Amino acid sequence: MNSRPNIIIFNPDQMRADSLGHLGNPTGATPFIDQLSRDEAVSFENAFCQNPVCVPSRCSFTTGQYPHVRGHRTMKYLLREDETSLFEELKQAGYHVWMNARNDLVAGQIPGLVDRHASEIYYGGETVDALGPVENKRGGPGSKDFYSMYQGELKTDENGLRYGPDDEDLDAAIRCIKNKPNDKPLCLFLGLINPHPPYQVEEPYYSAIDRKSVPPRIRHEDTQGRPFIEEKIREYQAIGEYTEEDWTELRATYLGMCRKVDDMFHKLCNALKEAGEYDNSAIFFFSDHGDYTGDYGISEKAQNSFPDCIVKVPLLIKPPKGECVDPGVTSGLTELVDFYATAMDYADVQPTHSHFGRSLRSVVEDRRKKIREFACCEGGRLPEERHCDEFHDAGPKGTPKGNPYWARHYAQADNDAHDKGVMLRTEKRKYVSRVSGRDEFYDLEKDPKELTNCMNDPAYAAEIMEHQVKLMRWMVATADVVPYDLDERFSEEMSWAKVRKIVPPEHKDEIMEKIRSGMNIFVLQNYCKERFCRSD
Repeated sequence: MNSRPNIIIFNPDQMRADSLGHLGNPTGATPFIDQLSRDEAVSFENAFCQNPVCVPSRCSFTTGQYPHVRGHRTMKYLLREDETSLFEELKQAGYHVWMNARNDLVAGQIPGLVDRHASEIYYGGETVDALGPVENKRGGPGSKDFYSMYQGELKTDENGLRYGPDDEDLDAAIRCIKNKPNDKPLCLFLGLINPHPPYQVEEPYYSAIDRKSVPPRIRHEDTQGRPFIEEKIREYQAIGEYTEEDWTELRATYLGMCRKVDDMFHKLCNALKEAGEYDNSAIFFFSDHGDYTGDYGISEKAQNSFPDCIVKVPLLIKPPKGECVDPGVTSGLTELVDFYATAMDYADVQPTHSHFGRSLRSVVEDRRKKIREFACCEGGRLPEERHCDEFHDAGPKGTPKGNPYWARHYAQADNDAHDKGVMLRTEKRKYVSRVSGRDEFYDLEKDPKELTNCMNDPAYAAEIMEHQVKLMRWMVATADVVPYDLDERFSEEMSWAKVRKIVPPEHKDEIMEKIRSGMNIFVLQNYCKERFCRSD
């Protein structure tokens, strides 16, 4: 057994926290995850991502930095040459780092950069195209499902099976576990597509969810003062004809996708056990962000809206055997930047850059401990910026109208709707500050579904001010970072110029060597004075 534990990261895409049974979902979509939480792991029921879409969230949780620190708040700005990540740091510390290509993390246009962050990358694409939907639910332009992302049941082969990209990547991860180098601990990152839309899944998962047990959605008709972007997305998705039965079917299909995620996670854990690596593994299960799934009359997600269905994510940690663990659910607030700090803590590797994560190891040992007063998330853009493929004009780079993402991208092309904002969430309140001034404030005790924006309610004026001050101080504390590798104020030539008048020519080489070794300029000056200016 290695002296350092394996770091195993299972990362489904767009999975809501409330899809988990032990966090209140009554459909039985996640039996293995629920059992793991009861017996071996700690589940964080109030874990929040730092951005509501993939790339910025991943750039954040793999570095421990907030999106605003380096501008990682768009889908088009990834880690570049001067940045590192959990994966590169563990690789440099002697870990064998395996990942599949579903990482949405490193700038792909820079040759060799992706390889710098991993020892082994599985790119996939080796299987035939997976079978599509049983029925074309989307229809043509103008149909209620054209932008809903709903596809329903997927076809299976003659053996009742469907083998898609996630299945291929899971098998590759299992092969990696079985063939792990004996002389190195393993860091494995498996990033899934599921349950990211389109909402589609094969049997037996499609029918696994009892439609009668699916929780009711949050209706936008019952809301007041919700963010402008949601209004624009509803307008362009044009799925107002959806009945509650339609929404239930969409939500059940999404939960069927979560059921498949649960099975896949179970298979990965079984592979670790069969390889004798389970006990020596710190296992992390979490998603990058959530999904509307019909809440507020919207499917998919929005990049600058912060309801809990989007920003609250599953987060479970199973420590290596022998480490203290208090299995079950903890209610303390945490952020995905804390994953970075926790993984580095268990690996006993010191970060090589500044970060804002807090290790959750003490909470894993005692669920009563709380490490954060509030959690933050941020998104949106300034008017002159682009987030993804929004088309601010009719140019060829815009999303085609027939693309399922057209509705959201077109909504994001509206500068007012896609304004930059930051959320600060405490246990009982949620405050959202926006550049446009369209702020939001929700009383989560009285209004857990975030139906009514109380920003203009005088009864909350003092609390709103308190949250604004918290947010301001958080921004001040996290606005930037100082690199660990500090710069010299003087070049070699500048340093030599400071002492050349008192150094005999025959001693220049000696002093230049001290300069090159990094001797402080003030120390150098004192040294030279003592060395060459002493009276006989």
